[in-house]
Amino acid sequence: MPEVIVGRDEDDTKRFGTTGTLFIGKHLVGSGEETHLTTPVLLDVLRPHIITVTGKRGEGKSYSMGILIEEMFKLPPSIKRNICGLVVDTQGIFWTMKSPAEKDAGLLKEWGLLPQGFDVTVYVPEGQEKTFSSAGVDYDGVFSFSPSELRAEDWLRVFELDANEPLGILLQKSLPAGNYTIDNIVDSIKKSGATDVEKAALENRFETAKGWGIFGSSKVPPLLEPGKMTVLDISLTPQNVRALLVGLACNKIFIERVEARRREELADIEVAAIKRTPMPWIFIDEAHNFLPADGDTPATETLNRIVKEGRQPGITLVFATQRPEKLHPDALAQTDMIISHRLTAKNDVDALKAIMQTYLLYDIGKYINELPKLKGVAIILDDNSERMYKVRMRPRQSWHAGSSPVAI
Repeated sequence: MPEVIVGRDEDDTKRFGTTGTLFIGKHLVGSGEETHLTTPVLLDVLRPHIITVTGKRGEGKSYSMGILIEEMFKLPPSIKRNICGLVVDTQGIFWTMKSPAEKDAGLLKEWGLLPQGFDVTVYVPEGQEKTFSSAGVDYDGVFSFSPSELRAEDWLRVFELDANEPLGILLQKSLPAGNYTIDNIVDSIKKSGATDVEKAALENRFETAKGWGIFGSSKVPPLLEPGKMTVLDISLTPQNVRALLVGLACNKIFIERVEARRREELADIEVAAIKRTPMPWIFIDEAHNFLPADGDTPATETLNRIVKEGRQPGITLVFATQRPEKLHPDALAQTDMIISHRLTAKNDVDALKAIMQTYLLYDIGKYINELPKLKGVAIILDDNSERMYKVRMRPRQSWHAGSSPVAI
């Protein structure tokens, strides 16, 4: 029986066959006691996608993202050099991918796989380095931003200030031109004509920002390097600051890829050889906290832009969320592939129903409810082939740090 390829239309399947695919699991057929595994399920990486991975807590969202990342390391060099990845790690669980999952050797053998560590490159915020070191986290370097990289809108969002209220107005007037530090901002606030109460309130916010650990001299490492999988561990960072980091990092990627795409198209027209910038895959865990259905965050504007315009520059977004209802509707509407583990909350199932495609014969809730109670099962809705598949995700070869602890 032929392999199942998701994320690839009929023309590309005929043209490329199984080249440029990731082995993510096996097709699950039948129901109840008749359920059994059949053909391998492969996922396309040659084209940009928006993929939403969902499911209730503990059903395997982060685990499934880890499978995609592992498989990218196993691509042939001719494809791997044209792809890279950025993993936004909100739980501090992806650094363990460096270690093989020896405890699952028996299960892996059943799938024809071996325990294996993968060379993810882990960065932690510069100001939090000591904390990560004392916890024994295996990281490769630190990153930081300059305060001057933030726009007035970014500061307003992260401090949750209204641009038309006194503190918001004072903030906008106090940002110096050019490169500046937080101390420069504080000096500017002190010299303003605002009241002492307003000055103290805003100064306090910026003094607090020094403790976030994200401002320093190390800068952001190159994110678009051939075959590189970069993990930004922001698990110890406050949520509004996490969103700020995601917005800044993704904006850098978007700008760089737009410029690279122009060079690539010009080279294609002139039949000239150039050094290609790899197409990035951006993995965002707990995505509803960065691109919410209600309100916005410092990351909302950039992520929404990539959702709507990222296909042309070749950017793939992988959103993982246990609450699809709370993810921005534009992200769900533009999703071309859904990997859904078990969901039980009615509102979350209804959110998937709202984007349910005409090629489904039954209510999506029916398909989810019919999933066998096995670890790692999911349904995949694929707009590219206009098919729905039941799948059991393959076991992880690297150590997964996201499983639940046991009290005994």
